[in-house]
Amino acid sequence: MKYHLAILGITILCYSCSSTNLMSLSVTEPAPVSLPPNARSAAVVNRSRADDANRTIDAIHRVISVESKSLRTDGAKASIDGLSNELMKTGRFATVRSLDNLDLRSYGAGVFPSSLPWDSVEKICRESNTDLLFSLELFDAESRVGISPGGVMTAITNVPAQVNMSTQVKTGWRIYDPYSRTILDEYVLSRDLSFQNRGLDPSSLFGRKEAVKDAASDAGQAYASRIVPYSIRVSRYYFVRGNSSFILAKRMARTGNWDGAARLWQQSTSSSSRKAAGRACYNMAISSEINGDLDGAIRWAQKAYEVYNVRLALSYVNLLRQRQSANEVLKSQTEVTSTP
Repeated sequence: MKYHLAILGITILCYSCSSTNLMSLSVTEPAPVSLPPNARSAAVVNRSRADDANRTIDAIHRVISVESKSLRTDGAKASIDGLSNELMKTGRFATVRSLDNLDLRSYGAGVFPSSLPWDSVEKICRESNTDLLFSLELFDAESRVGISPGGVMTAITNVPAQVNMSTQVKTGWRIYDPYSRTILDEYVLSRDLSFQNRGLDPSSLFGRKEAVKDAASDAGQAYASRIVPYSIRVSRYYFVRGNSSFILAKRMARTGNWDGAARLWQQSTSSSSRKAAGRACYNMAISSEINGDLDGAIRWAQKAYEVYNVRLALSYVNLLRQRQSANEVLKSQTEVTSTP
């Protein structure tokens, strides 16, 4: 007991004596996939069906995977619908066309296929009057079935065995740009589902088909998010010790009054104490980032490291430069999104 109290006391002491506090702020990151600036329309196709040459292999795969043909068909359609609807919601496209009438094929059997020939991509986009092609290249709902250990006693106990099934819903996507003949993205999404049922017929597992369709629709929606910028919370350390002004500035920062804290840190940047001045310069970099001034943040962080050797500032300079590069990409994506 005394040992635990001692550890707790040391922890509290270290925390109270720490020269830094941790804060967080919201940062907008660019979308994982950048689209051409002039792309304002898209076609969505299903290419997940197996071609004639691989039909036998695909049929064997479906038997092993406990996957019916209708389950794959309905699941693929749910994915296409989920993607098409979500693409329109992003506001990135003026037109999204789901082309259900095309008989596009691939390898099947749960294999991500080679890309479509560019002549085919160009023909689809030309005839549908669209700029980009989103293609569902793979759809698979591979399942594994197991019987609970008590199932071997069912003949004696007359109690039905419990069938346990795990299903992995997998979708594979590509985005084709016919003008540059570039594949803008290749991506695979998967989600694991589990089902249980009393009895030895796995096809009777309650709700399996609807759950697979829901997961497939979610996969389409999730893939659409790859072209959309997103927000994350990031953490930053700032100094709370240096001179008497830091104590008041810390209380201001804790209440969200960062501008008030910055006024005190600004005054301390000319302190006769090199430690206080360096830490104040670093904190001014934090304040600048909070206000969206990355150039100013870099200047303050550089000064903190170059003039006062605040070691925390060096990694912060590199982080801020990465944010600047990301913001350039984000700016181009945002300008495209707002184009009428």
